[in-house]
Amino acid sequence: MTGSISHVLTIVLAKNSAEDFDKLLGHAPNENFEVLSADKALDIIGTKKDLLNVLEDIQTSNLTFDYCLAGGENRKKRLLICDMDSTLIGQECIVELADFAGVKDHVSEITERAMRGEIGFDGALRERVGLLKGLPISVLQECFDNRIHLNKGADILAATMKAHGAETVIVSGGFTFFSERVARAAGFENHRANILQDDGETLSGTVADPILGREAKLTALKHFAQGLGGASQAVAIGDGANDLAMITASGLGIAYYAKPAVAAAAHCAINHTDLTTALYFQGFRDKDFSTNAPA
Repeated sequence: MTGSISHVLTIVLAKNSAEDFDKLLGHAPNENFEVLSADKALDIIGTKKDLLNVLEDIQTSNLTFDYCLAGGENRKKRLLICDMDSTLIGQECIVELADFAGVKDHVSEITERAMRGEIGFDGALRERVGLLKGLPISVLQECFDNRIHLNKGADILAATMKAHGAETVIVSGGFTFFSERVARAAGFENHRANILQDDGETLSGTVADPILGREAKLTALKHFAQGLGGASQAVAIGDGANDLAMITASGLGIAYYAKPAVAAAAHCAINHTDLTTALYFQGFRDKDFSTNAPA
């Protein structure tokens, strides 16, 4: 390596394999790496220029991996702020509700366009919620119990960040009914989302103002980061266009199996592994992980 040591390239293999890890080590400069997870994750240390060359070399191999190239200082963040739908959970709650209402295909198409940034989020949300009018509110709990599942690593990510002193926040363009329950299941301390309105028995087909979208997510980031040293102290994770502002404003913005526009703007991406990769990207080792999942 030449020049001053200023950056870290983190590589997380998609497959936990001794053979693949040995192959990866063959691309790492001697004595300029640290193993974060045996046969899985590695930090390579050096200058940005040199590490870009190392990355290009690794990309010529047949290894499948996620990576993050970032500055070597202030890696472990003090705030974890995450999108919910298709990030912490594997589903889009509004699409699952639409299935109960018999309009899943239509709502799925609108949702996909909104997440790609092709149409405005606020109008798209109002249109989709309008299609749920008359749905019994009992369906919300049925939907959560039978359809909604945490993505792998969500609980370990939250528990580990909390164990090391970070605040944990969900900010969702979805609904508080689900964000409250997902926060409890994954171990997040705070949650913000939109409020579905009802008449006590059925959904009214409306959502309370103001709608939580892209700017509201950025506002939430700034609010929760204020007492922690600012947005540079945050790691933000999301997949859709309404996550872009908080991802780009954070100290470490991660696109999670994201739409192309989000992946292009984020600092790094998770495309092959699970949410614990966000810990490796911050320099955490397996021995640092907390498995104190919520009861």
